[in-house]
Amino acid sequence: MRVLFTSPAGAGHFTPLTPFVDACTARGDEVLAVVPPSLEQLLTERGIPFRTGAEPDRAATAAIRDRLPRASREEAAVLVNRELFGRLCTAAMLPAVEEACRDWRPDLVLHDPCEYASAVVAERLGIRHAQVATSPARIEAYSLDLAAPVLADYEPELAERLKATPYLTRFPASLDPSPYSATLRFRETARPGAAPGAQPAWWGEDGSPLVYVTFGTVSGGMPAGVAACRTAVEALSALPVRVLLSGGRATDLSELGPLPGNVHVEEWVSAPGVLAAASATVCHGGSGTTYGALAAGVPLVVVPLFADQPANARLVESAGAGLAVFPTGGPADAMGLPGPADVPRLRAAVEAVLADPSYREAAGRIAAEMRTAPTVHETLAALAAAP
Repeated sequence: MRVLFTSPAGAGHFTPLTPFVDACTARGDEVLAVVPPSLEQLLTERGIPFRTGAEPDRAATAAIRDRLPRASREEAAVLVNRELFGRLCTAAMLPAVEEACRDWRPDLVLHDPCEYASAVVAERLGIRHAQVATSPARIEAYSLDLAAPVLADYEPELAERLKATPYLTRFPASLDPSPYSATLRFRETARPGAAPGAQPAWWGEDGSPLVYVTFGTVSGGMPAGVAACRTAVEALSALPVRVLLSGGRATDLSELGPLPGNVHVEEWVSAPGVLAAASATVCHGGSGTTYGALAAGVPLVVVPLFADQPANARLVESAGAGLAVFPTGGPADAMGLPGPADVPRLRAAVEAVLADPSYREAAGRIAAEMRTAPTVHETLAALAAAP
């Protein structure tokens, strides 16, 4: 079987696809990815065959990003989902995806839900396709509804057809009810040779609770990400904990200034290895980090910055698996920027999550539910066997 994988820019969009790439490779299937130039390094490092698509004009995307900090959350959602993903990214990726589908002739296309060019081409050519979720299903469906008017310019009723195609998600039903009629839930297993190893003794013999802090790969290069890192360091420096901050390759770590003795910063760490030893995770609520922490049974303190993160923060809090600390400015209007006023609030939230065992117990129940889902290999086999 030939399987084509497609994704927009951002490691957080492509990463949920990688377990299926690995499963296809293990089955002996042929795989190919079509991705924007910014993902070339990631795929090269993973040894995944790829072709390079295009990214939208920089001036057009900059105009959108410049508007985001001043936009309401509703306006920001339209800008990102309709204008960026629906209009600009689809137009940019369409030629390369169409060329790959016509000359490589995949049997199945697996794509990020926000990568619409592959759905357009697959529908036109009669190729089976499925979405591999990045975010909770309600958020994905909302994003699709926002993009629907521009997608209809390519294929009438494409949004409705996407809601009826297989929708593969890592999130469990109790946390993430799905409006997609063909929802298939799966669980990730450790990649061969990637078992978590012992972490370096960055703190010597200190056995204090470990708090893992990460604000993702996308936000690291943005003012909100740097502000969040700085706020977290200040909030946690006074607590009797060890802090491991993964800054991300786009973050200028020099902007954090001198670091307290209980804080260690790395550009990148293997999250599964850290989560195996962590007592709590402080993050922005990106779906990858949220899923990883919950799958490991680790409670969270979520400081949402943009996109699906506020919704993820509320899901975690409503499930009792952690607390949300919305940056000053609140979640309803313009996106808040973490700052000094949030330091005591974040510190108190981490203290509460560490002191109250109910948060870890709730995260553990979610992790147990996740472990009952079919494996990626089983899910892929079901897709391959479908007519």
